[in-house]
Amino acid sequence: MNSASPSPPLATGSCLIIGEVAQAHDGSLGQAHAYIDAIARAGADAVKFQTHIAAAESTPAEPWRVKFSYQDATRYEYWKRMEFTEPQWLELKRHADERKLLFLSSPFSLEAVELLARIGVSAWKVASGEISNGPMLGRMLATGRPIILSSGMSPLDELDVAARRVSEAGNDLTILQCASIYPTPPEKLGLNLLSELRARYGCKVGLSDHSGTVFAGLAAAALGADMIEVHVTFSRESFGPDAPASLTTSELRQLVEGTRFIRTALDHPVNKDQMAGELAPLRNLFTKSIATLVDMPAGTLLNDQNIGLRKPGTGMPASRLAQVLGRKLRRALPAGTLLADEDLA
Repeated sequence: MNSASPSPPLATGSCLIIGEVAQAHDGSLGQAHAYIDAIARAGADAVKFQTHIAAAESTPAEPWRVKFSYQDATRYEYWKRMEFTEPQWLELKRHADERKLLFLSSPFSLEAVELLARIGVSAWKVASGEISNGPMLGRMLATGRPIILSSGMSPLDELDVAARRVSEAGNDLTILQCASIYPTPPEKLGLNLLSELRARYGCKVGLSDHSGTVFAGLAAAALGADMIEVHVTFSRESFGPDAPASLTTSELRQLVEGTRFIRTALDHPVNKDQMAGELAPLRNLFTKSIATLVDMPAGTLLNDQNIGLRKPGTGMPASRLAQVLGRKLRRALPAGTLLADEDLA
């Protein structure tokens, strides 16, 4: 069991939206702080970084996923340039607190876990490449904080092992469907897996989206996702490998607003008959009644030439038209009169 008491669960009763900065700051502390402000202004719930300590996670032989840097000869050098000091991480965390954002960062080494444990994260986001990192997961579990597993590159049997460890430890668990393709085309999103993961693991589920659009997140919200994570960029023309798979800050606001709208709709199921009752005044305005089309003396035989359907719907309902045809008028009526039962012989 955990040596620490469990933290409150994340995303209870809402869809928690995470704006991921990842490496969009390109090693600039000022840019990292600017992203916190932008993500807060967009209305997201959390900001997420990645904590890289090059010597603790990599070697000079690590290959590039995409060779994009003009100044880093190796990926190891790139990770080195992305590092912040512990005081700098602490200031980022304090800034997030001030902006009322949950502070998250994915660690990529035990040293990064220890640093973030000292700084204080709201939950542990486990990157898909670290799902099988048993020692690191064990250290995270020992803190009692919620665990967010990104399922991107993991087959189900690997995910089973990690989810079982979290469940046995008693930590709050969320599993994110993720396609580690940048950007992710719609046919690779795996939205069907949201319900499958929920049924398989009995936990909260969400989408870690790399499509670079608001559409995937909105679709996930409509499917009842508990959490949506998207990469954020100031512009898709920005430097770095993730910009094409990111949302701009204005798009992040659209996602937030759309998700809140969808979640409110899902949380308020509608009874059709009850709604119809509430709309009765409008129904009277927009539906039609049986009405006279011409002036008619008493005794006139009613046919489709002298009666028809006209607004408002406050008279004899249109559904009775077939029953009225062939009846006679009991009294004279001018054109434009809504028929009533007492008018019929």
